[in-house]
Amino acid sequence: MCLAVPGKIIRHVGTDAQIDMQGNRLDVSTVLTPDVNVGDWVLVHAGFSIQVVSEDEAKETFAILDEIDQLSETK
Repeated sequence: MCLAVPGKIIRHVGTDAQIDMQGNRLDVSTVLTPDVNVGDWVLVHAGFSIQVVSEDEAKETFAILDEIDQLSETK
């Protein structure tokens, strides 16, 4: 199973970017999303931003991941 996680671009130089994932910072490549800008939300998989998403989509994804985490804690 593959999972892409949303992050907000906080720094972007060339094809390198730093994203914020709920307080965690990660360096990623933007070679697959060349038109991104600081402030954009992207899905990140294996060190690459692979798709631009809206902030609402990012928040919805984090809510779903939180639900999954809560379900796994009850088992």
